[in-house]
Amino acid sequence: MSRRRSSTTKGPAATNAAVFGEVLRHFREAAGFTQEELAKKIPCDRSQVARVEAGTRVPQETFAKQCDELLATGGVLLRLWGRIDWYPEVQHPDWFERRAKMDAEAVALREYQEQVIPGLLQTPDYAHALFSRRITNAEKVEERVRARLSRQQRFLTANGPLYVAVLDESCLRNVVGSPAVMRDQCAHLLRVGQYANIRVQVAPADRAELRRPKASMALITLPGGDEWLYSESLDRGHFHDDPAVFARHTQTYDVLRADALSAPESAALIGDFMEGYGDHGQAPAEHSDMDQEQLQPRRWRRLHRSGAHLDEEQLQPRRRRQLHRNSPRYPRRRPRP
Repeated sequence: MSRRRSSTTKGPAATNAAVFGEVLRHFREAAGFTQEELAKKIPCDRSQVARVEAGTRVPQETFAKQCDELLATGGVLLRLWGRIDWYPEVQHPDWFERRAKMDAEAVALREYQEQVIPGLLQTPDYAHALFSRRITNAEKVEERVRARLSRQQRFLTANGPLYVAVLDESCLRNVVGSPAVMRDQCAHLLRVGQYANIRVQVAPADRAELRRPKASMALITLPGGDEWLYSESLDRGHFHDDPAVFARHTQTYDVLRADALSAPESAALIGDFMEGYGDHGQAPAEHSDMDQEQLQPRRWRRLHRSGAHLDEEQLQPRRRRQLHRNSPRYPRRRPRP
């Protein structure tokens, strides 16, 4: 059941968020931490702690859990977080309302996304940076962010609906906000990928043989067995419930998912991107074949150790590796054997 209310309704959301913020501030000050010190230990940006304490930013469950551990609250913040209805008043764009209602009822959701991380997997900072690209009104940006995050809640809880997301590698390479935002976004993908109901897989750019959908899309299963195909164009959502259309795109999706990296392999690749954004403060860039050999991360290298590749890498001179030890470590782009 949807938990949204009219945007004219005032009170509960702000009050609940403010109460959580006051409790967090109380425990933080009792522990002798400044906002910046707590942010470094989480880690996150200081502004995130400030906004949560001010009641203007909805914290994630992991944020509440980390604060409990760091401030030795005995689990107070996590229990309070679970009792609060964080989204009693959100308003989606008119063209997206129908999709939002489906997300509130779906029993299964399978999604393919290119260029940007899917909305159901975005962090608050990522969503904020994404909306800020085309919306100049700060209040409107926050409204859109809250609306987007409100869709995530039922998927990121115990016994949530099945959610499978296949991400084109461009989602990881396309920098939204800053390298720090991207690093946190990658860490979030790794966390939610461990949920029992969520699987995150990556379709790597170096596999030209992959049959990718022509655009981002979602396959939505509703209670009662109704099935819908959803896709988007500029500020417009497209819905199809024709069984033949749904079956055709389902086959394309299932083949892509089978040929993409497995969930563990995808987690290793996402981890490599996270390291790249954290260690070097920049997005992974395109390199020549020689550069790719030199910059290949250890974990990504292990995933491809088989046959001739194993022999080649075992014989790689140690001195050559040492010469490039300080180089950025980005995923290798080598054709699949």
